[in-house]
Amino acid sequence: MKSALRVHLWLVVAVSVASFVAGFKVSIAAQPNAVTFPSGELVLHGDLYKPEGAGPFPGVIWYHGGGGPRPGAAEYRGSTQLGPVFTGNGYVLFVPHRLGYGRSPRHDLVDTFVDGKREVRDKLQLKLIDMHMKDVIPALSFLKGLAYVDRNRIAVAGCSLGGIQTVLISEKDMGFRAAVAFAAAAQSWRNAPNVRELMTGAVRKATLPILFVQAENDYDLTGSRTLVAEMKRLGKPHKLLIFPPFGNSPADGHAFCTQGGKVWASEVFSFLGETMQR
Repeated sequence: MKSALRVHLWLVVAVSVASFVAGFKVSIAAQPNAVTFPSGELVLHGDLYKPEGAGPFPGVIWYHGGGGPRPGAAEYRGSTQLGPVFTGNGYVLFVPHRLGYGRSPRHDLVDTFVDGKREVRDKLQLKLIDMHMKDVIPALSFLKGLAYVDRNRIAVAGCSLGGIQTVLISEKDMGFRAAVAFAAAAQSWRNAPNVRELMTGAVRKATLPILFVQAENDYDLTGSRTLVAEMKRLGKPHKLLIFPPFGNSPADGHAFCTQGGKVWASEVFSFLGETMQR
């Protein structure tokens, strides 16, 4: 890894049309493959996207936000938005439907969280995160077991609640090479002190380089900026990308992670390529 990455904070305040069009590739043929994988006594589900060819390809496990795919839903729109972005840039993308979500078995905690008010969701986050962390190694083992995946070049990424989980994974020695946290805690940083403490502790012990990504009009940028400042203080490898406003509202800005691939692709895949060199 280049030494500049270890200490340098990159703040993107503008992205030219030329840069993101040139850096964005789409695999039109990319189609999701509905898969299952074991986690303890459970069988969980997920969406898998593979580039054309034999590989081996680098891989990314993507953790969705707390709002979707909704419990019991057969499809996850975020997968269909992200799949072509990753396969078009030569990556296998695996999107697990976490326990309680999508096609995976239902769970009362997730049902309460998804339909709960803001204060209820904030209180349940830690329990939800703890429950879902148990399924990370099984998901990684599944991806590493695919013949066309380069098991030595796998990254973790996620959005919102999945971004929180990504940050927490960064301190674990699980076999990932890099982490990309989109909009981590953007809706809960100010109101969930336990989550703030957990994430801050994680970046202090991070074993992975972390890229933090948000649109300027997301709900709150404080979490990303605070965590990056802490990593910079400790000399931990990191990068921060704050893109111009996406859409017309904080909700639009928060959806940047799944809907803004044309904008962030060039920078994100540049980071992954640099940090996952053999």
